[in-house]
Amino acid sequence: MWHCIEQAISAETGQQFNIVEKQTISNGGLSNCNFDDNDKPLNLSFKISNNEQSYFVKLNSKECLINFQAEAYSLKQLAKLTQIPCPKITTIGTSLDKSFLVLEYIPFSKANPKLWFEFGQQLAKMHNNTSHGQFGWQHDNYIGNTIQPNHWKRNWTTFFSEQRIAWQLQLLSEKSILLGDIDHIAQVCHDQLLHHKTRPCLVHGDLWQGNVGFTHEHAMIFDPACYYGDREVDIAMTELFGQFPDDFYRGYQAEYPLDKGYERRRLIYNFYHVLNHANIFGGIYIEQAKAMLTRIMALAHHE
Repeated sequence: MWHCIEQAISAETGQQFNIVEKQTISNGGLSNCNFDDNDKPLNLSFKISNNEQSYFVKLNSKECLINFQAEAYSLKQLAKLTQIPCPKITTIGTSLDKSFLVLEYIPFSKANPKLWFEFGQQLAKMHNNTSHGQFGWQHDNYIGNTIQPNHWKRNWTTFFSEQRIAWQLQLLSEKSILLGDIDHIAQVCHDQLLHHKTRPCLVHGDLWQGNVGFTHEHAMIFDPACYYGDREVDIAMTELFGQFPDDFYRGYQAEYPLDKGYERRRLIYNFYHVLNHANIFGGIYIEQAKAMLTRIMALAHHE
């Protein structure tokens, strides 16, 4: 396997690359995550080096090449369409039994308030590009190891209620985990978003602290699950698994203030990610999804 990776890097760069040092890197996220029969993650990340050049390598089972291809496509679109840096793709491929994605290796450092503020501004500028006419993406991709449907729609409320909420509820139901009538829950979420006027912009799609890093000069984003959606899905997720620092939100609001009613919509948008965690991990996330659903139904009831 490692020989295949050496060959792929050498072919792509035009310079012979032989691994001298290999270091396992903790992967706390869900991106491109596959599981074995004991529900243990198979995806592993490494830093490899020939003492001159270093690369970041993500490994998974061979059938998960499509996951890496979707991730690589999102990274290329982010690099092309935004001013926020993201890791450059070196190569992608398979060995006899593994798939791999090789990215440039970037040593991250601790961010200061100024960098967080600037990142908020940069994300706001990315979200403020609303020249795209529809919600969706060029193909389905992945949120963690879950397929994320992205069929083009002109109506955001329909897109999100059907292809995010109802989709996740259906996947849960196929595991005999029932939170209620799928159509009814999706309709309630649809109605909560109904009067929110939004235009499609490029979103990261999986924006939590584990998918943001900082050099001494700027922020970098990675592990995307991109699509054209409501900008608020990104902001909502930054508040789900431990909030970003206040400086980030100050920077964002200074550039592109959030619309009235965001706090209510945040609950709907983060319901999607909790449902996804319930699908992947079960356990406590199922209970969290039920609790969120109770809050959503209460909002609807009091209208």
